[in-house]
Amino acid sequence: MVKLNKIYTRTGDDGTTGLVDGSRLAKHAPRMEAIGAVDEANSALGVAAVVLAGSAPGDTLYRIQNDLFDLGADLATPAGEGEDFAPSEMVLRVVASQVAWLEQAIDEANEQLEPLTSFVLPGGSEAAARLHVARASARRAERAMTAMAAAEPVNPQALAYINRLSDYLFVLARLANDGGRADVKWIPGQNR
Repeated sequence: MVKLNKIYTRTGDDGTTGLVDGSRLAKHAPRMEAIGAVDEANSALGVAAVVLAGSAPGDTLYRIQNDLFDLGADLATPAGEGEDFAPSEMVLRVVASQVAWLEQAIDEANEQLEPLTSFVLPGGSEAAARLHVARASARRAERAMTAMAAAEPVNPQALAYINRLSDYLFVLARLANDGGRADVKWIPGQNR
């Protein structure tokens, strides 16, 4: 369990930060970019959750926020080459069941929507607009995580989770737009 008595430690004043294994790295390192992008996505989800508070979609966002803390812990725990990314009592990893839950949530939400006939603009209702901001933040986190994965091992389940998350937020935004009926459609070349 985490216990924080003091918020500032001064250990990062030199431009480094500590990881779960006790090692330190530059705050601008690809791993920290990925962790920071996941944190930003989590914050954007928090704003969307406030708008959807008291609804089933709002409750799922709080569950996802918790999963994103798991994801941050996973990214903050370096892995050796060839590691299987299995969780343990001391190592928190995103696991297949978290990805499967998200896939099921995507399928259930998508069943309530008519098929898309056009790309949609990120907007419509306030809730949909906030979900689209969270979706775009999740995509940024995915880009940061894949950049990190190009240089060092990343849990494949963590990569799958962040990829599914943006899909879920997209269908949830469509649901927030009156089941997709109030989606703002893209009209290619409309303003030429």
